[in-house]
Amino acid sequence: MRTEAATLPGSPERPNEDWAAAALPASGAGGTVVVLDGVTPPAGDAGCVHTVPWFTARLGGALTELSASRSDLTLTEILALAIRRTADAHRTTCDLSHVRTPQATVAMARWDGTTVEHLVLSDATLLLQSADGSVRAVLDDRLDHVPREVLRSVEATDRLRNREGGFFTAAADPDAALRAVTGTTPRAEIRALAALTDGATRWVRPFGAGDWADCFGVLTEEGAHGLLRRVRALETAEQRAAERAGEQAGRAGRRKAHDDATAVYAEL
Repeated sequence: MRTEAATLPGSPERPNEDWAAAALPASGAGGTVVVLDGVTPPAGDAGCVHTVPWFTARLGGALTELSASRSDLTLTEILALAIRRTADAHRTTCDLSHVRTPQATVAMARWDGTTVEHLVLSDATLLLQSADGSVRAVLDDRLDHVPREVLRSVEATDRLRNREGGFFTAAADPDAALRAVTGTTPRAEIRALAALTDGATRWVRPFGAGDWADCFGVLTEEGAHGLLRRVRALETAEQRAAERAGEQAGRAGRRKAHDDATAVYAEL
């Protein structure tokens, strides 16, 4: 059994809002992987005195502890309990009803001697490699169905955030856990898995350097750091091409030039 984690900030001038952990029991019979991508709020009031890294550390720590110690709870129940714990930690100081209260995307996996469980909420990604080498991507694609022009508007995005017909993140409402994509697979059918934030999945989307199986191949051959280095190289090449064309960095503002990127790889 082997695990590897890597993370890179999108900019040295601001803190990395991703969070990741892997826990393996002393018995070697199972483990858990947790990856969060903190949602960067737009400028302005978000009703909270805490930073996004504070939130992801609190939520990620709760998810890791609970998923490693509470085998009697499903991952959905664990996410709901972790959200409630984190909300309680700042309920008296912050307006948790604010639509932009600190929040994060989530990718989790937990396994024991017989079963591999998974959970994905929002645009994090979980990759599961089968015993035959094929790769399945577990995705929550609700955000993909929101038109890009809508997401460019702060007000329009707020109207869809954690709403039916829009998309869901882990924020202050434990019921968001019920919206996560979940499932189980027999342990014998899974060889390895990987949890990625959307900054790491840029290698596949939008850059199109390969498909999910190719991405998993990079993780297997070059490790988590290797995938992130490839993402940064593609981002830098795109930025330089945009600058040569006289555009703004990040291809005329259509997306960030660089994003926080995190990958956790685990061989079961």
